Amino acid sequence: MRNKILFTSLTLSTVVFFGCSQKVIAPMSAISATSILDKKVDSVLKLMTLEEKVGQLNQYNGFWEITGPTPKEGQAAKKYNDLKKGLVGSMLNVKGVKDIKALQKIAVEETRLGIPLIFGFDVIHGYKTISPIPLAEAASWDLEAIKKSAEVAAEEASAVGLNWTFAPMVDVARDARWGRVMEGAGEDPFLGSKIAVARVQGFQGQDLSANNTILACAKHFAGYAFAEAGRDYNTVDVSESILQNIILPPFKAAADAGVRTFMNSFNELNGIPATGSKYLQRDILKGDWKFDGFIVSDWGSINEMISHGYAKDSKQAAEIAINAGSDMDMESNAYVEHLVALVHEGKVEQRLIDDAARRILKVKFELGLFDNPYKYCDEARETETVGKPAFQEAVLDIAKKSIVLLKNDNDLLPLKKSGQKIAIIGALANDKTSPLGSWRIAADDNTAVSVLEGMQKYKDNKIFYKKGADVATGRTQFVWETKINEYDKSEFAAAIAVAKDADVVVMVLGEHGLQTGEGRSRTDIGLPGVQQELLEEVYKVNKNIVLVLNNGRPLALPWAAENIPAIVEAWQLGTQSGNAIAQVLYGDYNPSGKLPMTFPRNVGQLPMYYNYKNTGRPVMNEPESVFWSHYIDEKNTPQFAFGFGLSYSKFEYSNLKLSSDTFAKSGKITVSVQVKNTSKVAGKEVVQLYIRDIIGSVTRPVKELKGFEMVELQAGEMKEVRFEIDQKTITYYTANNVWEAEAGDFNVFVGGSSDKTLEANFTFTNK
Repeated sequence: MRNKILFTSLTLSTVVFFGCSQKVIAPMSAISATSILDKKVDSVLKLMTLEEKVGQLNQYNGFWEITGPTPKEGQAAKKYNDLKKGLVGSMLNVKGVKDIKALQKIAVEETRLGIPLIFGFDVIHGYKTISPIPLAEAASWDLEAIKKSAEVAAEEASAVGLNWTFAPMVDVARDARWGRVMEGAGEDPFLGSKIAVARVQGFQGQDLSANNTILACAKHFAGYAFAEAGRDYNTVDVSESILQNIILPPFKAAADAGVRTFMNSFNELNGIPATGSKYLQRDILKGDWKFDGFIVSDWGSINEMISHGYAKDSKQAAEIAINAGSDMDMESNAYVEHLVALVHEGKVEQRLIDDAARRILKVKFELGLFDNPYKYCDEARETETVGKPAFQEAVLDIAKKSIVLLKNDNDLLPLKKSGQKIAIIGALANDKTSPLGSWRIAADDNTAVSVLEGMQKYKDNKIFYKKGADVATGRTQFVWETKINEYDKSEFAAAIAVAKDADVVVMVLGEHGLQTGEGRSRTDIGLPGVQQELLEEVYKVNKNIVLVLNNGRPLALPWAAENIPAIVEAWQLGTQSGNAIAQVLYGDYNPSGKLPMTFPRNVGQLPMYYNYKNTGRPVMNEPESVFWSHYIDEKNTPQFAFGFGLSYSKFEYSNLKLSSDTFAKSGKITVSVQVKNTSKVAGKEVVQLYIRDIIGSVTRPVKELKGFEMVELQAGEMKEVRFEIDQKTITYYTANNVWEAEAGDFNVFVGGSSDKTLEANFTFTNK
């Protein structure tokens, strides 16, 4: 039986709570839903001791075998005792209805007030049923498909008892060395903002109190992806202009979309650890943006301020973090151990504790946990929901849409469906775990459809498979370094022999699924290990090669880009990986993906991104001059540009028009362009709109994405695509430290990628 204190006290309050009230102060129609919710929260808060309020700010990782014996000593025993005292507000990394229900039962039925727990988990791109990694999904540029992917993840995760995911990651990432690029939407703040909204809406749905939606968490706030040298957890130092114009927009979009939680980041930003940054958390997020959800620290990041040299010990770290606005402590133990004393010592105002606890309680009410703490704990629903066929169909759909065709000389693709001998080479082609990618910690190994399995479903060709070489050796686990095969070429000969006799060779090469993700930065972003040598050796005996890339970051592939006739960027596509790839290779699905990140020619070009700024010397002034911004051993241009992606169709752009060549702040311009499918194959094209603000109070990028639309065209069909440009389109964070549109001249570009566009001009008058 639940503790009676909570029920008895709250039914005496002046609000409607658990459906009953002793005193009515106003008709129901006169009280807004928000007001009622706030009163409910306050009535709980009034019952709580300072210690219990601090407990709501404390999040513990799963700490014992829940169905086993109760821990008697050590850290597990301390956590268990804290749980029974009501000193835990949330837990993470506990999964499954049986275990979650058991823990919730302790919180609800054995603590003084019976306040339910929130259960969090890294549902990054699926729970058991795995979608493509987020970077791959971003390559679809299909916001509805991305939203659907998050809906699938939410429904499956909620069925096992979870109600909070630490996603989406909305960090804008410009450096492919950084392993966590796989977890985000790429390098562009506009595209990233649109995808952030889609994923928040997918996870949270229309009703957070429904049992098939979960809390989303916008992370990492802020600047994490700008780590120096692309090395995870490293220092970040950026200008206010970069922070406001590049880093923050996707976070603002997530906040505006109603995301209920934020996670701060491991890095320091301009000398202040993000976890201890009042500027980020109180001034911007809770102040300017009026965010009324709560902020959780990243794992142990409060105590990591000690290593940063910003706090002398855990107690001071707790003081800094709570004063800065970090509401919940993930696994530092700093809040639960020190906040009560800090309040008594006058170093932390109790109103800050109240504010943090209020935010967390409010979200628990929004989830409906006070009405039914066990609403996510239905074992029958768990059995019926996890892995259901409709999920497989949804992740197959987004997987096909995420594939990007990078090269297709002589129309080598699509493959003929009969009469061919096809050699399939590469350890990744027969791998059923690596395609699941990183950050899929609830998924079972060997549950992905391999490329070989997908190709074998087309039975009218003869398929011959040889591994050629392993990519990884030894154990491959999320928490350990993945060791790469740097020497073993003993199976080259067998692969070369089968390639020699084939009509077409499909080589599946790239990164192991655990070569990207947290803590997995690389200085060499070419094909790992002996794979490049394998590719070149096979090329010597058969040049009809289709290179299928499995990877979690942009790769530098100058030799392949020059020599291999067909290259398919297939990322790590999740559970339905092999089926999606086979359907694209055989032409049953016409690829429509576009790159969300620039692919460099050489790692030395990094960080590399399309929306760079001109220098004072952007081009060579005279033949052979060295005095301009360039490398002496490599081009400035990328291998494959942001927004680039081919199709089995051919598209032609023409007749770019503006409705006017000038507009004022109350007006707008309509941009129109004609797009024609000049091929004999129906296909989809992502039409992209970019602008350039030629002169600004702060120097502006050479090009900025400001709109995109996917159009489907039948063979020979032409459509007119329209975009609107208004004051909001050209607004940015200026030298006046405000968001505003400045009068001046602009270029507008429309095309199928950032580097292949038609161009026009307009003027904005600020009148």
